[in-house]
Amino acid sequence: MLWTEKYGPKNFEEVLGNIKVKKEIMEWTEEWLKGNPQKCLLLVGPPGTGKTTMAHLAAKEFSEFVELNASDKRSYDIIKNTIGESALSRSLFGEGLKLIILDEVDGIHGTEDRGGTRAIGNIIKDGKHPLIMMANDPYSKRLTSLKTKCNVIKLRKVHTNSIVALLKKICVKEKIEFEEHVLRTLAKQSKGDLRSAINDLEAIAAGKKKVTSEDLELIGKKDEIVNIFDSVRTVLKSRNIHHIKDAMKVEAQPNFILELVAENIPREYEKAEEISKAYEMVSLADTYLGRAFQTRAYTYWKYSYQFMSLGVALAKAETYKKFAKYTTSSVYTKLSKNRAKRDLRDAVAEKIGEKLHSSKKVAREQFPYFEIMFQDDEIAYEIATYFGLDDKEVKLFRSKKIKVKKAKPTRKTSAKSKSNTEKDVKKDSEKYSGKSNKPGISKSSKETSSPSKSDAENSKTPKTRKTVKKAKRSQEKEEKTSKDKKAKSGEESSNSDKKDKQTSLFNF
Repeated sequence: MLWTEKYGPKNFEEVLGNIKVKKEIMEWTEEWLKGNPQKCLLLVGPPGTGKTTMAHLAAKEFSEFVELNASDKRSYDIIKNTIGESALSRSLFGEGLKLIILDEVDGIHGTEDRGGTRAIGNIIKDGKHPLIMMANDPYSKRLTSLKTKCNVIKLRKVHTNSIVALLKKICVKEKIEFEEHVLRTLAKQSKGDLRSAINDLEAIAAGKKKVTSEDLELIGKKDEIVNIFDSVRTVLKSRNIHHIKDAMKVEAQPNFILELVAENIPREYEKAEEISKAYEMVSLADTYLGRAFQTRAYTYWKYSYQFMSLGVALAKAETYKKFAKYTTSSVYTKLSKNRAKRDLRDAVAEKIGEKLHSSKKVAREQFPYFEIMFQDDEIAYEIATYFGLDDKEVKLFRSKKIKVKKAKPTRKTSAKSKSNTEKDVKKDSEKYSGKSNKPGISKSSKETSSPSKSDAENSKTPKTRKTVKKAKRSQEKEEKTSKDKKAKSGEESSNSDKKDKQTSLFNF
């Protein structure tokens, strides 16, 4: 039997560390046994902190348990057919409750585990039995949808002194002599992983009655996958070059690490000079990172890592022994909030670019000038109608809506304008039809026959006066004859109409 199983805790009291977590799990178990359903538990913490052990200890209180760990395939169909049916069905032993255990849910990925997270979400929603899940990485994106549905409990690493005490106890029971510094070295190398420390002790003590410092050479240094927040904390807290280099052995993109470091510098550093130097190092790291992405020469990454880790760490004159709460980068949250504004800006730039036959970039460069022009209502109205901008798009340049005052004509002015237009229409029609104001006289004859008043007045000789009088008389005679002809023609037409009319029933 392995020592991890042989000397594993038999109850919650024997579990090392995480006292509050143990109490919370015990209370959760008691509430379920009393008939009070509780939210499912999500135990999050690094390996070797006792997540699986405490889940198995809680399972002893229930009638039975069903477990699905990382070695099993965890696709949608498998989880639904195994865990899903167990979550909905009753226990085999009567009315008791079944505890469902899902280990390493943050490791559900790939084609084999497709749809696994969605299936777990359905089990949480429809399940009638208690559920405990475990995960190593609390910041995994796969846990985002599950965290809101569960009670998340974080487990901390086991303290080095607690690990040393347990290793001494094991050596005493196994009757193995030991040097205390050897056990302490094993505890430190485990980085809080109790299971790893026990396995290392079993490896160096196999077939021996004494453990010495020479036996430590059999065990290499543990290659730990560092949490990204632990890496940032080491960079900002420490000035030890070796510790900082070890902390940067983290599985994360360099730009994400850089954003976290830049976000938390003011939370840790207090002096303005130190903050300034630290951000200079961040700027250099960002420069080399940009070159790496642009040129695809990823050898620049090592320079970027040096600036963002050692450069930022050595920017401080001394370490600060205080608690600082680190947060994730606010860049993505700000970008998501401003997405609507950026979409609106791009839409306006596209409309302006189409009219001006320019690119969006050039159109955006003209926005400051548009803001000035949009201060005037009339100009703003003309620009908005020309580019086809709606009210939302206009708000990009001014806060108020465009108010255009249209002049409404009064009744008097409208009546006058109507009469004037009618007169103009009559004059134009008479002009183009060739008729004068007096009936029966054409314009050409009037111009030729009747001389103007100015000519008559200017003529001083009696002969010209006589000719004018004769012309007037002849004109009057012509008018009379034309009137008589019209009257006669009117009488003839009336007589013809009378003749055409039927006078009686027998007159056809």
